[in-house]
Amino acid sequence: MQVILLKDLAQFVGQEVEVRCWIYNLRSSGKIMFWQLRDGSDFCQAIINADDLSKDKWELAQKASLESSVKIIGVVNKHPKKEEYEILVKDFDFFQIAEEYPISKKDHGIDFLMDNRHLWLRSKKQWAIQRVRNTLIQATYEFMAQNNFIKIDSPILTPSACEGTTDLFSVKYFDETAYLSQSGQLYLEAAIYAHGRVFDFGPTFRAEKSKTRRHLTEFWMMDAEMAFVNLDQNLQTQETLIRFMVKSVLDKNKAELVILERDTKILENILKPFYRITHAEAIKQLQSLGSDVKDGEDLGADDETMLTKQFDNPIFITNYPSRIKAFYMERNAKDNTLAECADLLAPEGYGEIIGGSQREYKYDKLLKSIRDHKLPEKEFEWYLDLCKYGSVPHGGFGFGLERIVAWVCGLEHVRETIPFPRTIYRLRP
Repeated sequence: MQVILLKDLAQFVGQEVEVRCWIYNLRSSGKIMFWQLRDGSDFCQAIINADDLSKDKWELAQKASLESSVKIIGVVNKHPKKEEYEILVKDFDFFQIAEEYPISKKDHGIDFLMDNRHLWLRSKKQWAIQRVRNTLIQATYEFMAQNNFIKIDSPILTPSACEGTTDLFSVKYFDETAYLSQSGQLYLEAAIYAHGRVFDFGPTFRAEKSKTRRHLTEFWMMDAEMAFVNLDQNLQTQETLIRFMVKSVLDKNKAELVILERDTKILENILKPFYRITHAEAIKQLQSLGSDVKDGEDLGADDETMLTKQFDNPIFITNYPSRIKAFYMERNAKDNTLAECADLLAPEGYGEIIGGSQREYKYDKLLKSIRDHKLPEKEFEWYLDLCKYGSVPHGGFGFGLERIVAWVCGLEHVRETIPFPRTIYRLRP
């Protein structure tokens, strides 16, 4: 007897097969029972007819409960009206008859669901979100390989921060203090001198006490660095990557997007060029929309939400004032008060998903910037070394995976985008 996955049922119509799965819903009508099955790969319905089973097996079937695990032998049948497949059960055995499942069809509060996150992950919506997340991850690796990037693993434990230590988690590291990484960027910059184009993809940590729907204290970030590029080339790479990632989801996760009830019209716009406006232009537009943001200020989450609701595709906001950006960003050649940088904002109110810039590659300017930001010079001696030995124009960017998942899936909050979210209020389960 061949053991198959539910996603492959269409290949076995009329054949007897074995599947191993969980019962996520069930109902009965007289001498017929209907089990809704999930095996991780897909979902389907199993039909249990009392006339097809022994008396003992039919009585055992009555004991089935939500999330019971079961081995089923049956014949694959195509639904007469839908493009769906079901199993006509000939025999079955329980691996386990589950206890009463705590998550029912009734509405549960978000705190209850998060307390039971280890179980909530089984729901159809949460299943779909993690499948989309997986596609976005795989698409990133595929794009990087196709575009001559190699993966470089940057450290999680660092002696300093690339943007100051105020919002970092500190840990005791033998006789000194270390920090959980907020970005692998600086280490990747060292690697471009060996490999030209590099990226990393891993967990990063921010200790800022933010309560917004876009923030987690632990999240996954992809950082990329490229030698011999200017800002326009940098932004083009970012745009092509995001387009590739979203198109991969549209191609591979049609069923998941239906489960999520995601309107894909905005996602399909990804084939059009992204918008580009300067920070100054963004400020003027926000002020005209009623924001109280001042000239030269950074954009807050509410500003990003307001702005991106005006657009039907991602927006690059370029040339922020250098004084509100990180020390490593190169200054604009025409206006020294501006940074050669850009944030990419997703439409529909989702806000920033990528931050990127050209990196300062001249020793004197980088040293001055470190001093201007009052950073510990000694901790950046190794980084300054990069400017001494074959320094070249270069740039890079980083995306927050959870924010992209939230946008693509149409979610209100990033807490559902990661299997076990960490926020200022949540460390368990």
